[in-house]
Amino acid sequence: MRPLLRPANLILLLTYLAVSLVPFAPALLGRPLARPWQVFGIELFAWVAAWAVFKRPARFHWLLLPAFLALPTEIYLLTYYGQGISTHHLGIIAETSPMEALEFLGNTVWLMLAAVAAVLAWWAGTLRIARATRAFDWNDSSRWVALAALAVSAAVGAYSHEFGIAPKQVAAAPARALPPLAHLAKASPAAAARPPGGIPGAGHTGLALAPLPHWASLPFEFDAFSQSWPFGLLARGVDFYKEREYLAQLSERSTRFRFHARQAKPDAAPEVVVLVLGESSRFDRWSLNGYARDTNPLLRQEANLVALPDVITAVSATRLSVPVIISRKPSMKSLKDGFAEKSFLTAYKEAGFKTYWLSNQISFGEFDTPISVFAREADVVQFLNLGGFTNNSNFDEILFDPLRIALSDAAPKKLIVLHSLGSHWNYGHRYPKAFDKWQPSLHGIDKPVYTDLKLKAHLNNSYDSSILYTDWFLAQVIGKLKASGQRTSMVYIADHGQSLYDGSCKLGFHGHNTQYDFHVPAFVWYSDLYRERYPHKVQQLARHRTSRLATENMFHTLLDMADIRYPGERLEWSFVNRAFAEHKRYVDSYGWSNYDNAKFKGDCREVIDKGTPLKRER
Repeated sequence: MRPLLRPANLILLLTYLAVSLVPFAPALLGRPLARPWQVFGIELFAWVAAWAVFKRPARFHWLLLPAFLALPTEIYLLTYYGQGISTHHLGIIAETSPMEALEFLGNTVWLMLAAVAAVLAWWAGTLRIARATRAFDWNDSSRWVALAALAVSAAVGAYSHEFGIAPKQVAAAPARALPPLAHLAKASPAAAARPPGGIPGAGHTGLALAPLPHWASLPFEFDAFSQSWPFGLLARGVDFYKEREYLAQLSERSTRFRFHARQAKPDAAPEVVVLVLGESSRFDRWSLNGYARDTNPLLRQEANLVALPDVITAVSATRLSVPVIISRKPSMKSLKDGFAEKSFLTAYKEAGFKTYWLSNQISFGEFDTPISVFAREADVVQFLNLGGFTNNSNFDEILFDPLRIALSDAAPKKLIVLHSLGSHWNYGHRYPKAFDKWQPSLHGIDKPVYTDLKLKAHLNNSYDSSILYTDWFLAQVIGKLKASGQRTSMVYIADHGQSLYDGSCKLGFHGHNTQYDFHVPAFVWYSDLYRERYPHKVQQLARHRTSRLATENMFHTLLDMADIRYPGERLEWSFVNRAFAEHKRYVDSYGWSNYDNAKFKGDCREVIDKGTPLKRER
């Protein structure tokens, strides 16, 4: 025991303890930690495994270098964003140039460099101790016991990954009613097919072996391992690699695709087209569309703004709806990931436009990857939201500076996509205090649960305030377009709506099959210079303003707005064209239901096809 108490050896032990406590740092800030005992157990297991395999610290200390170098970033994110390094953050790091990083960090770059230098010196100093000491050599027979236990654990983990884990055996219970939101399971086909409590296997080998009994499964989850430190950084790296591979696979499908697009009658005048993608915004909560509360005091003053009162999305999830907006992907193919074609970004590029994708959403993850595949077609891609969808996320005004830079770019023709956070839950986190107009609100409530009906009034008031902030945000964007003095036009459309416990309806959030989820706000704004250049398009826009429209119309309309022509174009889908014709609109409700041949059931306004819905193709 005495050698362990020598100062150098104590420093080494305390170093390993300190880096292991990193996941528990949020507790110092009064934030709860998910699965703390699992994280503690995993870290203990990981240290024992490393020591058993490598025998002495000098042999595994090298493996800790990435964790030491990432330590300042991890602590920064935990402190200011309430989350550690994720695949999203790794994506930002991988895709940010040194100049962009310097611009983002500003003067704090010196603090960051000093922190990196300090942890590097810390790592090097402890490496020297690890190489000098033999007090921590694991030489006795217990090491072989640990290695055997490690081998068994690895075998169990590999088996469960390949063949799955059987559900836990429980005594039969009386049938009971499902909770109000239980039908959301339809959004996850894999989960629907999974036995309660069971986990499906990867099935790479093709062998049909029985799943691992539940009692024999390892007592921790992979997510908990990725939450640990320092070894959990490896799991995050693996996740990042898988995401990149998935992105590459989706992108590969459309690598050789070309629209062969061109602008019909190009001129030398600067031209800017802007698409603003809204988030979780509901048509009937906009005073522009008749809502009693004045949620759009600024937009209603815009003379060249044309509201579109009858636009629907086929699906009520961002990752499924946005691809339909920006590509020719049919709505009834939206449940499938990937698409064989590229988006309107590529068509604009072919026509000579410089393209931008400026996003206040996140770039990686289960709900964002399909959109990122399209976003990366742009010449300039920026994902600015380090805080995800938490209370640490940015307000949408963070997009103003990148928008200013884009507008001042020397390229004469530009397409700019702004992907906003809009009214994403938590609604109280989507706007500053100055916009907290209606009370009581979610401001000041710590971690509200959207299923808590006691907060119905708070939830609705904050939702309306988020629309009020969106009104200000969009008015500012229009103001910047006016100030540019260029020929400009803008389309706003939300990806999906939101259910808000309307009347006696017990549904909240989105992912439901209600009219509130499918009916989305949308409008077109144009400058006077745009009207002078394209008077017939403005005329057709006014003519078709009240037509039955869908997100499928947006791709065709956005290209037509800039007079971009391409083989196989469908001008009958563009509502700024005299060839426009309405088409059947389907929504994902008990299959593909004809929205215009449906009834709306109860206070939830559930969409029920009067005929027989078409089958979903997955």
